[in-house]
Amino acid sequence: MPYSQQRYERALEIINNGFAAFHKVGAKAYDPSLDTSRMLDDAFGQPSGKFRSIHIAGTNGKGSTAHTLAAILSSAGFRTGLYTSPHIVDFRERIRIDCEMITKDAVADFIERWNGLDLSVHASFFEMVTCMAFDYFARCGVDVAVIETGLGGRLDSTNIITPELSVITNISLDHTAILGNDLQSIAREKAGIIKHGVPVVIGEAEGEVAQVFSETARNTGSTIRFADRENQIISTTEMPDGTQRYLTRNFGIIDAQLSGECQTRNAATILTAIDTLRQRGFSIPTEAVINGFADVCTSTGLMGRWSRLSAPGVSPVVIADTGHNPGGWKYLAGRLAAIPGPKELVIGFVADKDVATVLRMIASIPECRFHATAPSNERAMPAAKLAIEAENVGINVADVSDDVMTSYRKAIAAAAPDATVFVGGSTFVVADLMQELSAL
Repeated sequence: MPYSQQRYERALEIINNGFAAFHKVGAKAYDPSLDTSRMLDDAFGQPSGKFRSIHIAGTNGKGSTAHTLAAILSSAGFRTGLYTSPHIVDFRERIRIDCEMITKDAVADFIERWNGLDLSVHASFFEMVTCMAFDYFARCGVDVAVIETGLGGRLDSTNIITPELSVITNISLDHTAILGNDLQSIAREKAGIIKHGVPVVIGEAEGEVAQVFSETARNTGSTIRFADRENQIISTTEMPDGTQRYLTRNFGIIDAQLSGECQTRNAATILTAIDTLRQRGFSIPTEAVINGFADVCTSTGLMGRWSRLSAPGVSPVVIADTGHNPGGWKYLAGRLAAIPGPKELVIGFVADKDVATVLRMIASIPECRFHATAPSNERAMPAAKLAIEAENVGINVADVSDDVMTSYRKAIAAAAPDATVFVGGSTFVVADLMQELSAL
């Protein structure tokens, strides 16, 4: 094994085993302050202040929004960093420059420098990786970085930056044990990324949630735009290949790789953000906007957003999506219901999600059979428990397995030629499947 690969694998072992990670242990890994993040930033020479940034929060859609903005900025000629979470297959997916993943040597170098500093703080996984991303972007001299929050906003590890623009996609109930039990409380946490004098774009909000954002913007002296009120997209057409075509108010016709009603809403948010960045002096040609939308998955490696895993013309059609809360399933359930023919659903959750609400949405999908599974995650809901809850709301449970690949193979075997196989419920279910398929 080459020495550089050995260094990387040692570093990855430290990363995976040496830090408390929310995706493994839940709220125990959440630090309710920014003190550690600031101390780490100081220890590494304050890299967070050495590049311009765009900060993105929200319950759903922030990953698609972040990737598309990064693709557009890169196409416009900016050396563009992108920090997102979680990863699907490779840890390095989280940190990219001009859509290329951080190098293995850079990961190893950072961990070796980390160990050499003999830091007195006990950082979480996300605090450490955020510091790694900021350090990498500063060292590589990016022009701008698109930074996605992990969860929340006000106390998120990324919230030590002062961006050029803040974006909040939407608000729905998720991570309620940490962020609050009602939409206004969650909105206040997300609104914590709004900085003094920095403009903010809100993807969609109404009523008291919109009021929270307006009041925060007023208190911080920030201009605020609500994308869902601006009619950025005049019409949407679904193309034969499953992509979407937008007729837009300011950018002409845009063909987008990402599809679905939720992506139309994300697109409106992105176009409003681009318009705001132009007002801030960013030179972003319309051609770059068109290219970014058309190539976002290919260029950035974005996975798990209504991703078709089966080859064209191959039966059954296999779709994977990382939607994992009621806000995401509001769109997924309707989209699955609209597909003619039988559906085989391979579904698993982590235990802290609002599973009951999602299952009621799934119960409304016609002609579906449910393959209860569980992600390989310490927070996973056991498949047997999920199956019982599914049956209680009238879902037809076909089988039960705590192994995602086993459930997937059973779904494929059971699928009729005109069936659709859907894999999701949790980002980690999709990750398990993608990792298994990539190893074949």
